Amino acid sequence: FRNHCPLATAAAKIEWQKKKYFMLVLNTCFLVTAFNNMLFVLFLMQETYENIPGQSKITFLLQAIRNTAAAEEARQMAAVLLRRLLSSAFEEVYPALSPDDQTSIKTGLLLIIQLETQSSMRKKICDIVAELARNLIDEDGNNQWPEVLKFLFDSVSSQNVGLREAALHIFWNFPGIFGNQQQHYLEVIKRMLVQCMQDQEHPSIKTLSARAAAAFVLANEHNLPLLKHFADLLPGILQAVNDSCYQNDDSVLKSLVEIADSVPKYLRPHLEPTLQLSLKLCADASLSNMQRQLALEVIVTLSETAAAMLRRHTNVVAQAIPQMLAMMVDLEEDEDWANADELEDDDFDSNAVAGESALDRMACGLGGKLVLPMIKEHIMQMLQNPDWKYRHAGLMALSAIGEGCHQQMEGILNEIVNFVLLFLQDPHPRVRYAACNAIGQMATDFAPGFQKKFHEKVIAALLQTMEDQGNQRVQAHAAAALINFTEDCPKSLLIPYLDNLVKHLHSTMVIKLQELIQKGTKLVLEQVVTSIASVADTAEEKFVPYYDLFMPSLKHIVENAVQKELRLLRGKTIECISLIGLAVGKEKFMQDASDVMQLLLKTQTDFSDLEDDDPQISYMISAWARMCKILGKEFQQYLPVVMGPLMKTASIKPEVALLDTQDMENMSDDDGWEFVNLGDQQSFGIKTAGLEEKATACQMLVCYAKELKEGFVEYTEQVVKLMVPLLKFYFHDDILLMQSVSMPLLLECARVRGPEYLTQMWHFMCDALIKAIGTEPDSDVLSEIMHSFAKCIEVMGDGCLNNEHFEELGGILKGKLEEHFKNQELRQVKRQDEDYDEQVEESLQDEVITDCAKGATPRWLTCCLFLTQCPHRPWPDRQWGLCIFDDIVEHCSPSSFKYAEYFLRPMLQSVCDNSPEVRQAAAYGVGVMAQFGGDSYRPFCTEALPLLVRVIQSPDAKTKENVNATENCISAVGKIMKFKPDCVNVEEVLPHWLSWLPLHEDKEEAVHTFNYLCDLIESNNPVILGPNNSNLPRIFGIIADGEIHEAIKHEDPCTKRLANVVRQVQTSGGLWTECISQLNADQQAAIQELLNSA
Repeated sequence: FRNHCPLATAAAKIEWQKKKYFMLVLNTCFLVTAFNNMLFVLFLMQETYENIPGQSKITFLLQAIRNTAAAEEARQMAAVLLRRLLSSAFEEVYPALSPDDQTSIKTGLLLIIQLETQSSMRKKICDIVAELARNLIDEDGNNQWPEVLKFLFDSVSSQNVGLREAALHIFWNFPGIFGNQQQHYLEVIKRMLVQCMQDQEHPSIKTLSARAAAAFVLANEHNLPLLKHFADLLPGILQAVNDSCYQNDDSVLKSLVEIADSVPKYLRPHLEPTLQLSLKLCADASLSNMQRQLALEVIVTLSETAAAMLRRHTNVVAQAIPQMLAMMVDLEEDEDWANADELEDDDFDSNAVAGESALDRMACGLGGKLVLPMIKEHIMQMLQNPDWKYRHAGLMALSAIGEGCHQQMEGILNEIVNFVLLFLQDPHPRVRYAACNAIGQMATDFAPGFQKKFHEKVIAALLQTMEDQGNQRVQAHAAAALINFTEDCPKSLLIPYLDNLVKHLHSTMVIKLQELIQKGTKLVLEQVVTSIASVADTAEEKFVPYYDLFMPSLKHIVENAVQKELRLLRGKTIECISLIGLAVGKEKFMQDASDVMQLLLKTQTDFSDLEDDDPQISYMISAWARMCKILGKEFQQYLPVVMGPLMKTASIKPEVALLDTQDMENMSDDDGWEFVNLGDQQSFGIKTAGLEEKATACQMLVCYAKELKEGFVEYTEQVVKLMVPLLKFYFHDDILLMQSVSMPLLLECARVRGPEYLTQMWHFMCDALIKAIGTEPDSDVLSEIMHSFAKCIEVMGDGCLNNEHFEELGGILKGKLEEHFKNQELRQVKRQDEDYDEQVEESLQDEVITDCAKGATPRWLTCCLFLTQCPHRPWPDRQWGLCIFDDIVEHCSPSSFKYAEYFLRPMLQSVCDNSPEVRQAAAYGVGVMAQFGGDSYRPFCTEALPLLVRVIQSPDAKTKENVNATENCISAVGKIMKFKPDCVNVEEVLPHWLSWLPLHEDKEEAVHTFNYLCDLIESNNPVILGPNNSNLPRIFGIIADGEIHEAIKHEDPCTKRLANVVRQVQTSGGLWTECISQLNADQQAAIQELLNSA
């Protein structure tokens, strides 16, 4: 520099020294790389590299890439860094370069590709070119790098195979490279791809062109004319799939899976050969497990994304099912399996797990009507096979198809359950394990009907299997199945088995505690502890007699199970203690409350020593919340201890990243990352570790606010500041739900500090809630946010919303309605599709219901709702509209009458609608009209009565699909008699009304009805009681049936009123005997249960 530039300024010398320093840093990095890649990564973590200006990074990285004398690993790392730089910081770095530098970079990159001799290095440079080209397409689609297109055309026609590979690799990486000129070049693109796919001499060209064609199709998934025009490329892609698989390359097969997922209609013209190829590859044992699973994935994905299209190819489905079952048989013998004490996570790469998952998904996708007849015989044959692996697979298959074949299996469930129970006695432990799995899964899939039909057989069989002392994996899984069964078991069904359950669970716990001390084994004990918790949770106060049997041992475990390998056991035991405490109530639990709190406090104090993934943390957080429910206001003293770790967990920020395909593949082996494909070789990644704990922590904050109310006021401000931003937390639905639920509860807590503080808090929440209503895409979450918003308005009262809020909400409502009606039009288009069938119609009806849920609005917004009452609209529309007006009548009466012209006539007409859902909404509306509507509604109540009676007295009124509508009609009749008695002849109607009772499906209306019955009895109404109290036995039967069906919760005041009615009769001697004698055994037990509980 000095020799050639003697007149250089001091500033220029400083700049040169700076560059030398940067080069030194970079060369040091690359030198380290040559010896040890890990050291290089650690070096990069230092700030040195990050402090280099972006423009200088580009220059030096390009120089390093050009330096063919450097180690290839160093050059490849430089290429990766440059690609990432252009991907993450293009706008900050590239435009700041001079035009000459920009041109030099573009020219230099294309030249390096032409000169590069190493294939892997050339690909990485092509990735840089593709990334730069992606960023040089402007908003109008203009390609600001036309030279790259010329390079593509020249290279793809070159005799140099390396250059042809480079052109295809760039196009595969960025298929949108032609920008707004794509249509102009469409024939050229097609010709280029066809020509390359026909290259028989160079397999790499054939493979790359197939991948590029697939990427182009995926990038244009919404361009139907283009997809149709490129349909004749599919046979070439399929041929490349076949050829590449036998060259140990599954990249084209992965592309085919992506097409099946995103653009299944593209496969329609050649669907049969696509499916046959997939079947062939799946069945070929010479291929790797991953390749076979990917081939199956094509079919399974189509069952989810194009079910109607696949249902037309029943021959393929019939061949695919045995392939899945064959995979499920691919199990290894393992002598140590039966008594392994550590459960390994499922090996998702194994054929057995992949086959089971595929079967589950296909059953859900195609439906049981198609799948069950095809698989039933296969499963029966497998269950009779002398090889245990087939019996195991058959039982696991039954577990897998339960959700998808739910409706069809219900009719033969008795036969299935009886058969499965036999295998709990199978000579092979893994078959017994699979039988436990099937029972547990059916207990979940078919609850609560499963429990109601099979409680006697299943409980006895599972308890017997838990005695299998020589096979602790079987014992543990029997306990797990029992947990599934009891979680969804109605309390009244479980009570008769409590003595036997407790006896077995206690004896097993004692034995396993001894084994823990003697051998250190804990697997069965972990499950038994959870089983005890589940039984207590269901039995509630009925568990009190067994409390002292378990609590000392459970406390002993928490005190002594302090070793690292016992963390899960300790966490589950903490959960069990808190659930038992909640079940038996404060009075019984108080004898141990102090000891338990000290144990929890000690664990909480040691929180700083717990590792982030310690399972005790989530169990502790949940246990504190249960203790709060048990102790009530007394829990407030512990808040300073529990809130710190709780807020820390609730504040966890997930790690997220925007990655290209290569980065994603590099990270795919890193546990805890999930990815969403964004197209253009880009994926969004999120590390899910900690999200469940965050959701649990948010749930606990909600619990504290709910239980402690003003006692939580010290923490409301920091919790609100945490919660409100989480209304935009789209990574976890449960977290979003908890945020919305918390808002009205926190306002309730803050009331104690006065209106000014409350108003400030509301202003902090309000705009965020309204924005969330406008942007939330998930209908279930949206419904909860809206419900929370309505609750907040109820807390704040009149004047909490200004005109701007109303305008914004009105705009959101208008948008939701327009979206709903647009979706209706799209559904009509789907009905014209050539693959339309009966099951497509079912899914479209489900869409309608979901779509209406998205349109659910705050109660006081009525704009445009009259549109939903047009008779030609689908039933969910009409139901939705009626529900809105039901709410308006209920909450805005009597001023609601001003809207009567919109809804009264349609409401009355809808009482006898063909749709039971519409009838139910209309009948409920008549009920609230009578209860809240004021005098203006009197004549309409009179007009509604015969319509309600017609529905109630129809022959099919009590069928499963009609019963809810019928019960709402019965309740509406009762409300008219109670609140508008001058509108009807009450004495004439009452005997009929009594004959229609009880209600037990619609719990809310059951409470209204039983309360009215109590009113009538307590007032000694002669029509209800009958001459000489002759109707009392009938009334006892109504009360008993209501108790059996759990129509009213025991904590509801109505339960006490009903119990008092029974007690009054109990004192009358002969009348009591007469009433009880006319009840069956279940009814008599129910009456006794009522008296005990109230």
